[in-house]
Amino acid sequence: MARPRILIVGAGFAGYQTARTLSRLMRHRAEVTLLNPTDYFLYLPLLPQVAAGILEPRRVTVSLSGTLPRVRLVLGEADAIDLDGRTVHYTGPEGEGGTLAYDRLVLAAGSVNKLLPIPGVAEHAHGFRGLPEALYLRDHVTRQVELAAAADDPETCAARCTFVVVGAGYTGTEVAAQGQLFTDAQVRKHPLRRGMRPRWLLLDIAERVLPELDEHLSRTADAVLRERGVDVRMGTSVKEATREGVLLTDGEFVPTRSLVWCVGVRPDPLAESMGLPMERGRLLVDPHLQVPGRPELFAAGDAAAVPDLEKPGQYTPMTAQHAWRQGKVAGRNVAASLGHGERRAYSHRDLGFVVDLGGVKAAANPLGVPLSGPLAGAVTRGYHLAAMPGNRVRVAADWLLDAVLPRQAVQLGLVRSWSVPLDTASPELARVAGHPEDSSRSGARSGPGAATAEDTRDTTEQAAAAVENQPGGEPAKNQPGGEPARNQPGGEPARSRPGGEPAKNQPGPPAGGETGGKARDGEGAQTPGPVRRSDTPAEGDA
Repeated sequence: MARPRILIVGAGFAGYQTARTLSRLMRHRAEVTLLNPTDYFLYLPLLPQVAAGILEPRRVTVSLSGTLPRVRLVLGEADAIDLDGRTVHYTGPEGEGGTLAYDRLVLAAGSVNKLLPIPGVAEHAHGFRGLPEALYLRDHVTRQVELAAAADDPETCAARCTFVVVGAGYTGTEVAAQGQLFTDAQVRKHPLRRGMRPRWLLLDIAERVLPELDEHLSRTADAVLRERGVDVRMGTSVKEATREGVLLTDGEFVPTRSLVWCVGVRPDPLAESMGLPMERGRLLVDPHLQVPGRPELFAAGDAAAVPDLEKPGQYTPMTAQHAWRQGKVAGRNVAASLGHGERRAYSHRDLGFVVDLGGVKAAANPLGVPLSGPLAGAVTRGYHLAAMPGNRVRVAADWLLDAVLPRQAVQLGLVRSWSVPLDTASPELARVAGHPEDSSRSGARSGPGAATAEDTRDTTEQAAAAVENQPGGEPAKNQPGGEPARNQPGGEPARSRPGGEPAKNQPGPPAGGETGGKARDGEGAQTPGPVRRSDTPAEGDA
């Protein structure tokens, strides 16, 4: 008798945990297949440390084939799902097509960058969702500081070493915090013009930094950023982006060649293309993570709207903490649907959050106990080591080396600006020259991360939604007690094709929700001036 076929689409936090659970429960009683664009699981919460030169890129990746015994890995991106025929069509990394049949399907496709109709953002900003984007930002920041140090014109120097991050959620806050330390360390080797230092701006329309956290942790993070020299501006976002800089919603024009976009995420369009009942772009499921009327179909993570049993009438937010635990429940329930074990409903309470602010600084509230300073830093790093499914020794070794040795600030030149466009539903893959444009899923969206009318109706509503439901806000990343989120650290990697057609910019309201942006490859643009040094030296690397 043929073994049942279980297919998992996506290897983010939910997909990876589903595969790991099924590998253990089903053993040789089912054929488990995992479809993913890359051969690794990405631990997103530590991605800012890759961009800041603390961790090497492979430290935050975990081999799928090496850690998922009895699971068949198929490299590719899902293009279409035939529910009646129970097949998934995909495109492989070299453009070849294929079809996978299934008896049980788990959709863990994750989410994609959320774009708002702001002129110039798609062309001049970069996201921060995958390894290619982190490597690009690391090279770009290093290059801008080196060019600024050699510039004769004060305005050019100021523009090159001004970095604008849109979004004060987990991603944006950590990118700005780590980035300020990284550039301060660089200018000690490449001094800028007299009295100048790198300038980092953190923008968000929300009233405070990290609006998802309680006010104590928010104040702690805000104080650390400002003490370090980060220009934190709440209630402010980008109105227009150009090659020369960004126009803010308060009317100020900031010359810059570096715009990091961390406004948030939206569910991958693949879920919407299935034609099933949706909730703000997420596939509606019951508390057992099963799609009503489709007993063979399960969904978890950012792609699924899972009823929150702790808050009746609401859905669980798009965080890694939820994705990780939903993956475990999905694996158990899939096995139960095949006669192995009993199914259970998904229920989970947040056990706390951790936010790495660089050096020995962090903000955390494990089990509701607010912490700050070195103690919070120790808890944060301990949590990451415990949560990572691999590479713990290598990560700890890199942290130790960073504490005693200067960072290597060099440009590798492996990722260029055009290969990591903001308007892509596949941030885990760098665009390859000559790769055919992807049109297979164009009907599902007007650009991989294009905002809908609902997304842009009101910036204040967006900020509130990001805190409560978070379908459009950046998922929570580092959460002790749960899987660190961060789109997710959480989130499962998005799967759209790297060659996807970029969305056209249209004038519209300012960016909302959490934001964060990425550095641009800027040649020939002028940037906002670095701030002048204070009487006390800037905080260096820890």
